[in-house]
Amino acid sequence: MAFDYDSSAMENALSDETPSKTKRKQAMIALQELGAALVELAPARLEGIGLPEPLARAVADARKFTSHGARRRQMQFIGRLMRDVDPAPIRAALEKLTGHSRAAAARQKQLERWRARLIEDDAALTEFAQEHPLAELQVLRTLIRNARKEISEARPPHAQRELFRLLREAAESRSAR
Repeated sequence: MAFDYDSSAMENALSDETPSKTKRKQAMIALQELGAALVELAPARLEGIGLPEPLARAVADARKFTSHGARRRQMQFIGRLMRDVDPAPIRAALEKLTGHSRAAAARQKQLERWRARLIEDDAALTEFAQEHPLAELQVLRTLIRNARKEISEARPPHAQRELFRLLREAAESRSAR
């Protein structure tokens, strides 16, 4: 009596049920990397994420370890704990805190474009003032003038950085309204 079976059908059935070992390992490594990012985060910022107690305790313990082996084992333990938690909200909160989200990158680029326009064009300040009525225009004018002077004299960009900081504050106060 010969058993006749279709090997491709068996492989498809098995692959539908469980992911491959490689996929599982990649997922575990991604969780460990997310855990490592949590360990590198400042304790005050970590509290805002709202981690489950065992995971928060493991992350705090990982900061204490100085031995490479002990730290590696703790990171593996954090990865194991991360399997029981939904990583999406943690990843989103971490991206928001570190500013790596797409929205944060878009805001950053928009502010950089505003800074460049303000330095290049005098009329851009009027447009910026219309969009951001709470902005301190006199301070902006002074910073724009100083930034132009820095560029022409090839000096370090102190005023340009301060201008960017002020633009960011104006944009944040506008979005808070």
